[in-house]
Amino acid sequence: MGTLLFDLLTEDEEQAEARTRHLRFNIPLLAERLVEVTRWVLDEGTTRDLNTGFFGSSTGAAAGLVAAAQLSQMIRAVVSRGGRPDLAGDALEKVHAPTLLIVGGEDHTVIDLNEQAYERLTCEKALRIIPGATHLFEEAGALENVARMSAEWLANHLQPMAPRER
Repeated sequence: MGTLLFDLLTEDEEQAEARTRHLRFNIPLLAERLVEVTRWVLDEGTTRDLNTGFFGSSTGAAAGLVAAAQLSQMIRAVVSRGGRPDLAGDALEKVHAPTLLIVGGEDHTVIDLNEQAYERLTCEKALRIIPGATHLFEEAGALENVARMSAEWLANHLQPMAPRER
């Protein structure tokens, strides 16, 4: 299993975002960029037949779900860590990829938002709450739990497959 980390904002946008906070909730922009970079990665000869999944936190989780809905059969799994899947809106019902939502047990508002999104998902899904963890999972062992749950989910859903059809 390999991972790629992408910044979905340019350096200039990051600087503006630090002052204005206007782009972090622009889910269509973030999702569009994730779709573009995913298509680029999958078009590379060495990666064409890889199973692909998304891992996102906060609004990145919403962007991942919107992108998974748009890319449909190309995305095999999604993991949201302390995410805002509710911001994916109507895309939730269009997600086919098995989706894992992980939330800190002390992050009550985000638990509620994840439970609402969970109800809207029609794909294989799971909601895991890590007791005692807050939004950023800074408590001892919390991120390790997130890593273990995420790795298990992705390993179970990113099994080798026949070459994808285009």
